[in-house]
Amino acid sequence: MLEKLFKLQAHGTTVKREVIAGITTFLTMAYVVVVNPSLLSQAGMDSGAVFVATCLAAVIGTLIMGLWANYPIALAPGMGLNAFFSFTVVGSMGYSWQVALGAVFLSGLLFFLLSIFRIREWIINSIPLSLRFGISAGIGFFLAFIAFTNAGVVVGDPATLVTIGSIRSPEVILFFAGFAAICAMAYRNITGAVMIGILGVTVIAMMLGMVKYEGLVSAPPSLAPTLLQLDIAGAFNVGMISVIFAFLFVDLFDTSGTLIGAAQRGGLLDKDGRLPRLGRALMSDSVATMSGAALGTSTTTSYVESTAGIAVGGRTGLTAVVVAALFLACLLFSPIAGIIPPYATAPALLYVAVLMTAGLKLIDWEDVTDAAPAVVTALTMPLTFSIADGIAAGFITYAALKALSGRWTQLNISVVLIAIIFVLKFIFLDA
Repeated sequence: MLEKLFKLQAHGTTVKREVIAGITTFLTMAYVVVVNPSLLSQAGMDSGAVFVATCLAAVIGTLIMGLWANYPIALAPGMGLNAFFSFTVVGSMGYSWQVALGAVFLSGLLFFLLSIFRIREWIINSIPLSLRFGISAGIGFFLAFIAFTNAGVVVGDPATLVTIGSIRSPEVILFFAGFAAICAMAYRNITGAVMIGILGVTVIAMMLGMVKYEGLVSAPPSLAPTLLQLDIAGAFNVGMISVIFAFLFVDLFDTSGTLIGAAQRGGLLDKDGRLPRLGRALMSDSVATMSGAALGTSTTTSYVESTAGIAVGGRTGLTAVVVAALFLACLLFSPIAGIIPPYATAPALLYVAVLMTAGLKLIDWEDVTDAAPAVVTALTMPLTFSIADGIAAGFITYAALKALSGRWTQLNISVVLIAIIFVLKFIFLDA
């Protein structure tokens, strides 16, 4: 049955290899069941319900990817977009988390339609590489800023806006120790480095009396506080256009980049360098996003950590099915997620930030019309506490610099239209 469903022999793999790959992928991304509830709870959402929604969204998305698209790619609520959800859409812009979930659902629906009508390739190919790298780096800087504030390294200051916190506090010391441990384990290719770091900091905090142990296994918390609480009608607000756009495009770039990168690592591309069943893979992602919004979590996307499983031999959807089964089992371990403090998850956020800023090296720094928009995008996100505003600033800067430099041939209609839309938004909606 497994051979017929996943074509194991055709992909040069075995059941044992796929199972090992699935376990490996799960261990590298299991931290999301701890970090996501921690971030979304700061938007006023019930942490227990978000924990369940996170696990179920990962199960649904990963199962669809494995059974329908037959790829060893795992999905879960995306890092960066969950921070954008809590701190920008709800925190800074003042929308309710129900409306924010409605925006996530609509972005997933648009993603689904783009996948059906094959518009996604046109969009992806028309966005300049420098802006893509800038967006990724900007989200990384945004996560790093959140990590520092959650750990108490950076605190507010009325004179300078921000300043350094108490470096000698136990929380800050544990944060830096956890980050160093995660980086060292990752360098040594230790599977599950991020999760080990989070749990290690939590155990030490528990031994120091900073955290109270409340058990290991229990029945899953109720999903009722977030289930079907999304406000789609409220998301049909002019001010939410940029939010939906941000959710959509970050997910689009993230998913496409992850799929292509993972496929190259596993030799899954065809002779023309294209990814077979790309439409199915992208639609799996979009359906997962809509399902996750209905359950009560931010955008669900493909995880680059899937390459860890591919590296040990995962080649088919059976790997993804194993990952989904393990996320389902996570539902019984909700007490762990409940006792982990913010300064224990902060090292994971900072480590992910490091990975996301790596694309800066690929920018053409000799061409200021490429480098400047990327830098503006990357810096605007953390400094305005908004991924959407960072994307907007990047598009406007890129279009303006190319036009003023007389390099009209490097501008395409989609970039110009998006830049004009963002200019109008800043003039009429943010006045």
